[in-house]
Amino acid sequence: MSDPRDELVDHLGAMRAFAISLTRNTAMADDLVQDTLVKAWTNIEKFEEGSNMRAWLFTILRNTYYSLRRKRRREVEDADGVLSEQLSQKPDHDGRLNMRDFNTAFAQLNDEQREALVLVGAGGFSYEEAAETCGVKVGTIKSRVNRGRARLAELMNLDEDEPMELTDTVTAGIVSQQSVA
Repeated sequence: MSDPRDELVDHLGAMRAFAISLTRNTAMADDLVQDTLVKAWTNIEKFEEGSNMRAWLFTILRNTYYSLRRKRRREVEDADGVLSEQLSQKPDHDGRLNMRDFNTAFAQLNDEQREALVLVGAGGFSYEEAAETCGVKVGTIKSRVNRGRARLAELMNLDEDEPMELTDTVTAGIVSQQSVA
């Protein structure tokens, strides 16, 4: 009883010719033959001894070709990487670490600064609405927000030019340098 793997090599030329006829590209044909051989090798136990090895290999090659073709039809070519850049996502752990650092720094602010930042930054209140809510003048709220943001940046070791990458909009709103009118 001979090992059917020994017979695989005998059909390489015919497989390559068939692959070239399907793909019309020698590089793609060589890849297709290689994929076919890997599949045949790993599934050799499914080959029925006494049956036609060439037909079995051609069936695998043909099925592999059409599977790849269907797959490629669903794919979008992105040679310059523009689309893939838009799909990238920062790892979740970065957000958790940034959030932990922010919470630690935010807890070190005095109560008035935290309150002003939450109202203006996270709550979306205008300075006037926040001042009315806290029972203080508008200038006081502006000062608390400005000093709170500056202290957060200091505690988090952020430079003024360095963008703050946060995962949630509430936190981004609190540390944002844009004022709410």
